[in-house]
Formats: sequence, structure tokens, C-alpha cells
Amino acid sequence: MDVRFPSSLASVAGLAAPASAAKSAAGGPTQFAGALKDALQNVSRLQNESTELQRQFQLGAEGVTLEQTMVTMQSAQVGFQAAMTVRNRLVSAYTDIMNMQV
Repeated sequence: MDVRFPSSLASVAGLAAPASAAKSAAGGPTQFAGALKDALQNVSRLQNESTELQRQFQLGAEGVTLEQTMVTMQSAQVGFQAAMTVRNRLVSAYTDIMNMQV
């Protein structure tokens, strides 16, 4: 299964592969698991940042603009949608493998 994100989407979503994983295509399951874990942690971080900025904006904190809040919210949403796409593709691949006749 080949999942590719455009470079601009991957950087916004926080799903860009680490340089070590990008260099070695046959790195094995541990590199994939590490890259997936890092990507999910990055999505979680983006969601936490978004929530915190929303809270600060609602409280009227100095230096927190509506534009900054909206961009952070959109980044978190794009990251979450990309993570869900990867999850759906992994589940689909697993289902296909399990349905193969041996």
C-alpha cells in the first residue's frame, strides 16, 4: 500500500516523514511504527494548541488574534483528516490481506 501526501499537505498536517524514514524505503516495521507514532503525536499537539488558542482568544488574551486561531484550527483539522485517511487505508489493507486465500 502506498500512501502519499503532497508535500504542502504533509507539512501543514504534521505528517511529514522524518528524514531517516524517507531515506530508507525498506526500513521495516519499527521505522514505520515510529513515524506513525510521531505523526499522531504531532496531530495531538496541533489539536491541543488549537484548543488553547481558542480558549485564550475567547478570554481576550493579549497577542492572540482571530487569524492565528483560525489558521491553527485549520492545521489541526487537516492533520486529523490526514491521520484518519491513513487509518482507513491501513484498515482496508489489513482487511484485504485477511481475506486472501492461502
